Amino acid sequence: MADSISKNGGPELSVAQRKYFTEIAALADKHVIVTTANAQKFTGTLIGINPDNFSLCLSEAKDEEGRIMHRIFLNGNTVTHIYTVEKPFDIKALSERLEKVFPTMVRLYEDKGFIWVMDKVKITEKGVVEGSGPAAERVQKVYEQFMGEVKGKT
Repeated sequence: MADSISKNGGPELSVAQRKYFTEIAALADKHVIVTTANAQKFTGTLIGINPDNFSLCLSEAKDEEGRIMHRIFLNGNTVTHIYTVEKPFDIKALSERLEKVFPTMVRLYEDKGFIWVMDKVKITEKGVVEGSGPAAERVQKVYEQFMGEVKGKT
């Protein structure tokens, strides 16, 4: 069976594969625990991942003996587990909330981690990152209310 080729020349990914890579990408800048094939355990902030071989880069990583390494690069062939410590940001739920306030004016780019509102206000898990004026202020207020509710549930 031949693989499908996408428009950009690479193999076409299934929906499940795209979701998997979206989940992996969502771990960027999150605190994780990584276990290796030789049972070593590292905790740190995942700052880089090579999707071709799952090699990782952790910052301020700590090993089981408490030693801190500014950066550690782990070969994907040795990584057996990646545990997330933080609950991932639910950008889809934020998008749905914004859609109630701005009907038909919200576009979610879940795989890229942002939302466009009215084609001029860009919002991520950190809040409004692009745009200004009354619309951006309203989007930021919806975001702050959403974040307050999310934090109240944890």
